[in-house]
Formats: sequence, C-alpha cells, structure tokens
Amino acid sequence: MVRMTRAQQQARTRAAVLDAAVEEFAEHGYADAKVDRIAARAELTRGAVYSNFTSKRSLYLAVLLDAWPHASIEPVTAADVSGAAEAFARAWLQRLPLATDTAAAARLRSRSVTGVFDDEPGRAVLGQLTRLEALLLGLALESCPPRAGRRVRLAELILALLHGADHLAGAAPGFGDPFEVARACGHLTGLELADAWDPPHLSFVGGADPCDDPWPEPEPAEDGVIVVLGAARLGAAEEAVRAAHPEDRVTVAVVTGDPAETGALIRLRITGLRACLRQAFPPEAAPPVHVELDEGPSLAAAVGAATADDTESSVRVRGGRIVARASGRGAGHAVASARREDRP
Repeated sequence: MVRMTRAQQQARTRAAVLDAAVEEFAEHGYADAKVDRIAARAELTRGAVYSNFTSKRSLYLAVLLDAWPHASIEPVTAADVSGAAEAFARAWLQRLPLATDTAAAARLRSRSVTGVFDDEPGRAVLGQLTRLEALLLGLALESCPPRAGRRVRLAELILALLHGADHLAGAAPGFGDPFEVARACGHLTGLELADAWDPPHLSFVGGADPCDDPWPEPEPAEDGVIVVLGAARLGAAEEAVRAAHPEDRVTVAVVTGDPAETGALIRLRITGLRACLRQAFPPEAAPPVHVELDEGPSLAAAVGAATADDTESSVRVRGGRIVARASGRGAGHAVASARREDRP
C-alpha cells in the first residue's frame, strides 16, 4: 500500500474542495453558496475546507483562478492599432457566458466578481486595479502603428465597453453580438480623445533622496526603477512609467495586507489581462513595465517598504546598489523623473 505524504494529502484535499466548490457556485451563485454544502459535496469536514481556504470569498477566487487556461497561446498578428484592439476584444470576449447558462453559471464562466467585493475597500481596490489594467493595455496599444502618443484613455474606453458587454451577457442573455462588440472596440481607436498627462498633485511631489545602499538579497536586482504599490495605490503605476527615462526598466511590485482575498483578486484580473494581451499582441509589444505579483512582497522587504494596501514606495537600482529612494504619494514619479544629471 502506497502512503501519501502530507503535501500530497493536502493537494488532494484542496483539489476535492475546488471541484465541489465549482459545482456549488455554478448551482447557487456566490451569494447563496454554503461552505457546509461544499464540504458535504467533497465528503470533507467544514474544518478541512477552512484549513485550505480562509473564507468563502478566497475559495471563490481560487475557483476562478483555477479556470484560466495555462497553455501557451499563439498571438494574433495585427497590422495596426485598430486590428490589435479588435483582437484584444475577441480574446477578452471568449469568456462571455452562453445564452443558455443559468445566472450563477454565467457569472462563473465570465469570472465575474460582481457582488463579491461590494464593500468600500473592495470597490476602491477594483477601481485602482482597473486603472492598472488600462495602463498595461494602453501601453501595448501605443506600440502599434500609427504611433500617435498616449492611448491609456482609449484603453479605459475599450475596457468600459467590454465590461458592459460582460454585464449584459449575464443580465440579459442573448443580447448583443460579441463579434460586433469586438469590431466596435477596433473602431474606437479612430476617436480623438483628450489624453493629456498632467496630474495636478505631481507638482507638489518632492524629489527622491540620494543614497548608496547595498541590495540586501544575494541575487542583485536589475538596474532600473522599482515601485512598490499597495492594492489601493495601483493607479500610481502610470506616474512612474510616464516619468521614467526610455531606457529604464520599471518594475511594479504589488503588495497587499490581505493576500488571500485582495491578492487573489489582483492575480485573477492581471492573469486574465495578460492572457488576452498575449493573444492580441506580439512579444515585442509587451508593455515597458513589469508587474510582479509573486515577488512583490520580497521586493518590498528588500527596499524596506510595508506590505499594506496604501503602500507607495520606490527606489532606483544601479550596479546592484540602491542609489535613490522615495516614499509616500508620488514616490514612483519622484524616483523615475530625476533628471539624468541629478542621478546619484
């Protein structure tokens, strides 16, 4: 008789809970799902469920994360920004529910978090997270011809249309044609949008503090700007990216005080966005910013930043040493925008 190790038993229990949770959420929806029923479906105790997942919300997010495909995806070759926007929309719309799906199954298929983060802190994080998504999509669109300046506001408009289509697919099954929605996203690229970049608070941000500190980890960090942002400050990533020099590598280290729920939400949304970007854009169109989810907390520890949702801290690394620091609102902008002659 082969005896399972503790790790194997934990993995088996977790898999059983996830399988049971998929059935429960698909049948009853998030709000009406019961952990006791999930435990019964998995033939486990309630305690066994909570030993693997801290809450019903964390379990629901784990189910949604587990649903993302892990296979490599061949990108679509788009000749211009209109084609890239349409290709992105088609990739995004693949998750829309079928007209025959029940309301609960529709929300599960579309990986919807509607009603899951309906408290004010959760709504604030969703707002900041969507701004980060728009930045990543906008930067990818900016790499496409014709080159015409910033396209983050265009990305926001595309995401608004796609989220609206997602909502209607669940609320009014069968309404609208996803192919027409994708075409509309391509047509949006022809609009003249006011996309100026001049946040008023940045004029009050102080400069970065020069320093000469060793990188504390055995493996040196790559040269460039590291911005540690809490879940409630993710929108500040654009400040650092826009202020950085063209040759700078900008790394956004995402942290949160609640990795089981808020962290899972961020992973869910960024993982999904990355999958769609890979389908719509070639590798060379990757946004010039690296979003670190796994290494975010360790990078925060390395630069001495907190892992709270309101964290905003930044450093510049050069030659394996930290040569500039800033903390507080506008920290990423302060470190990234230093003039070349002012760099330590």
